[in-house]
Amino acid sequence: MQDIKQIYYNDSGTSFYWRKENDILIDKVQLIFRETGFYFSQHELQQFRSCIEESYKLNNCCEDCELKNNCRKFLLKTPCSQIDLAVSMKELTAVKDLVEGTLFKINLDAYLFGEGMN
Repeated sequence: MQDIKQIYYNDSGTSFYWRKENDILIDKVQLIFRETGFYFSQHELQQFRSCIEESYKLNNCCEDCELKNNCRKFLLKTPCSQIDLAVSMKELTAVKDLVEGTLFKINLDAYLFGEGMN
């Protein structure tokens, strides 16, 4: 079984790199949200962040609704054109945190262990 190197996690999911033998495979990130796994490049993760922001904009009409945090009526597009998710506002917030936390950690590590090293 392959090991993993965790990048980020929250109550709704996790993100990690796969390890193969002694190498960490950093070209793609495994993102697990609810019962769904995505295997995204960093560019696709940035696209997913844009999809999340777009979903927030499209669904701001439910601000006064009592069920807005639990209703699964929000459509969240993904970088995979064949896959969309039905999410609640609470889940949308959680996946936003997961994706943004993952991208932040990837960028931080790239800086700390790349151009930031003197």
